[in-house]
Amino acid sequence: MHDIIEGFLKFQREAFPARSELFKKLATAQNPKALFIACSDSRVVPELLTQQEPGDLFVIRNAGNIVPAYGPEPGGVSATVEYAVAVLGVTDIIICGHSDCGAMTAISTNMNLDHLPAVANWLARADAAKAVNAARTHGSARESLKAMVRGNVIAQLTNIRTHPSVALALDQNRLNLHGWVYDIETGCMDTLHGGTGHFVPLAGNTQDYATPAVSGLAA
Repeated sequence: MHDIIEGFLKFQREAFPARSELFKKLATAQNPKALFIACSDSRVVPELLTQQEPGDLFVIRNAGNIVPAYGPEPGGVSATVEYAVAVLGVTDIIICGHSDCGAMTAISTNMNLDHLPAVANWLARADAAKAVNAARTHGSARESLKAMVRGNVIAQLTNIRTHPSVALALDQNRLNLHGWVYDIETGCMDTLHGGTGHFVPLAGNTQDYATPAVSGLAA
């Protein structure tokens, strides 16, 4: 806690004054450009990765960057998606997976989660990706995990389409979906090419959207 408190005090002394006009504008309103859905992993920081300022991103973080399909009892993720799309009017949604993901490792290795019932129940929302990944042949555990991370991003893009606010915005051509995978070691980002269902480097493929055709849990 000492480091966290010292960090805030430094923010108050240095970062806040340097952005005082920005925070004055943000004090009564927000107008984020995009909804960024990422894993809770401490190594994945959306604002750092995208170099965005406060107010630029509306963020959801949870274990495994999961978006439950819309159901009769929507939870916090569903409510946040709905608010971002229907109220804030974000024009882009990014679902971002990452390398060395603990949640996806648990799935790809069939880890026994009996002692973590809440985690097991939550990760069941990645069962579509799990089934496809398990049916495929992988050269190593590392390759299996890599494929699982990518397959999960695609599965969650499919899930988010079941949300009424998202379906409507897509139908009205005012929303784009993006599937990203971040590599912690190299700092590289891959993006899902909607036309092929394959992941390609974001650098050089900045116009690739997952919106056109999210189908097939491709690597």
